[in-house]
Amino acid sequence: MPASSASVRSGSGTAGLVVELAQPYRLWLVIILAAMLVETIAGLAGPWPLKIVIDYAVGHHAVPAWVVRVLGSELASDGRALAAMAAVGLILIAVLGGVASYVDNYYTESVGQWVANDLRMRVYDHLERLSFNYYDTHQTGLLLSTITDDVSTVQDFVSSDTLSILVDFMTIVGMLGLMFWLNWDFALLVVAITPFLLLFVARFKKAVKKATREVRRRESDVVAVLQAGLESMRTVQAFGAEDVEATRLSEASRATVKAALSARRVKSLLSPVVAVVVSVCTGMVIWRGGRLILGGTMTVGSLTVFLAYLTKFFKPVQDLAKMTNAVAQTNVGLERIQSILDIDMSVQERPDAREPETLMGGIVFEHVAFSYSPEVPILLDVSFSVSPGQFVGVVGATGSGKSTIVSLIPRFYDPTAGRILIDGSDSREFTLQGIRRQIGFVLQDTVLFRGTIRENIAYGRHHATEAQIVAAAKLANADEFIVRMPGSYDTTIGDRGITLSGGQRQRMGIARAFIRNAPILILDEPTASLDTESEQLVMEGLERLMRGRTVMMITHRLNTIRGADTIIVLHNGIVAEQGTHDDLIGLGGIYAGLYRTGPAASTGSPVWPPTQPTGAEPAWRAR
Repeated sequence: MPASSASVRSGSGTAGLVVELAQPYRLWLVIILAAMLVETIAGLAGPWPLKIVIDYAVGHHAVPAWVVRVLGSELASDGRALAAMAAVGLILIAVLGGVASYVDNYYTESVGQWVANDLRMRVYDHLERLSFNYYDTHQTGLLLSTITDDVSTVQDFVSSDTLSILVDFMTIVGMLGLMFWLNWDFALLVVAITPFLLLFVARFKKAVKKATREVRRRESDVVAVLQAGLESMRTVQAFGAEDVEATRLSEASRATVKAALSARRVKSLLSPVVAVVVSVCTGMVIWRGGRLILGGTMTVGSLTVFLAYLTKFFKPVQDLAKMTNAVAQTNVGLERIQSILDIDMSVQERPDAREPETLMGGIVFEHVAFSYSPEVPILLDVSFSVSPGQFVGVVGATGSGKSTIVSLIPRFYDPTAGRILIDGSDSREFTLQGIRRQIGFVLQDTVLFRGTIRENIAYGRHHATEAQIVAAAKLANADEFIVRMPGSYDTTIGDRGITLSGGQRQRMGIARAFIRNAPILILDEPTASLDTESEQLVMEGLERLMRGRTVMMITHRLNTIRGADTIIVLHNGIVAEQGTHDDLIGLGGIYAGLYRTGPAASTGSPVWPPTQPTGAEPAWRAR
């Protein structure tokens, strides 16, 4: 039974998600870490050639004993040689750091791209397995925002910010050690200030994260409004509602601007505070260092190196402070992604579920109840049986549960009570894909995808041959308009088949069902929005499609089911009437009332009693 709310997994949450995503790239991460260490060492060594020039090549301080041992007394005493070697050392350090920087940037970007790909596919794969219950209550725009914007935020963080954070941390640790070695009381001054600065950043991070979460929520609202407007542009223009939609977008966009400016107000406070602290600390070091140099207890080169480290030390701290925004955005993005992955509203498949063999098409509902929410029951106690090969009409007032019944057969939802048998077995004993492969669908609005006509017909069976595609189109009365198109079966159609008429889309849907060649066929108002000529062509195609199959057809045009083997009338969540057309008309109940007042009574829709030639073998047996 689908869960009514999100079920949050206990465990590691977003941190566990990050670890799982990084697992396949462990070797690359080791290479990145090694390159970062080399880059950090190169950064720490950068100021030392300058100290050699200031103190030993230009100044008059004694060359350290270890330098004499490495270079020899002659070179160590030659200021020009020391300056030249310092210059060469500076170049070598820069080259080494540059190579390391290239390696870690390249591999970090690679990891970021592949992690984003894995995350995107993981979210989409999870969404594909959620029941229709989830999509009944969630905006598609919000999901699109998560798959695109939030995944991109995570990718950017992994590709660039993660590298910066790790290098900054290693640099801070390395510089602290060297500063203690150069002058421990200066280092203590830095150490004393740093905790207060980090505490300020940590407290600041909470405010930034809250502001960022609000910005992301508002941005998702903008995406949702845009998607709804663009998908419904024909309706918008037809009703002259451009101003209404523009107002909706304006309201959502203005709310986003306000949230973003509020977040920026919080974020903009951080850098000035850190800059002032750095300046105060640097000023104290210069004042104290100047006195030590004048007193002869410190060299100019040592102060220069210390100031270089001090500047570089606070730069990582500043970078980490500035990165609070990126960290907050990434945390929010991961939380939104995790909230989708934690949703457990999928139709559950049993561990021992089996692939069904070729089905005959017998369907039995045993005391089935269903509700989309506990407060609003749709089906209360529905029981009926359908024999293999029967044509069954399902009718009832709007909201009586007709579409729900046919959605339960392929397990788009599971009943909240009772069970559904297919060929005598509980439908939950079969795998979801296995049972759905043996059910064909022709719905009120056939959904076509951007691509060729050939690809759209073959959507029912992806490996269909050219001959099968053409044969299906001919049986569906679609070939006659397809061959007149510029590219015939290779003609590209727009999103949702918008370049085709309603009748053409329906015939494409029938051709798709022919390709699937399933023993059970579900028809949901297949001719509801068609004109008389298109309806006749569609009905001819449906008649061929229905032969030899178990058919359940929902319709308001009751003339189209006059030839049904049985008609099920739904009312108040139960089967109120059941029988043939003539039986129900004679009964004078709900069905008779619907027939007298329905579209068939006023439009003269053609009577449709599909028949199968005597002795003909059902089409699905020949698969």
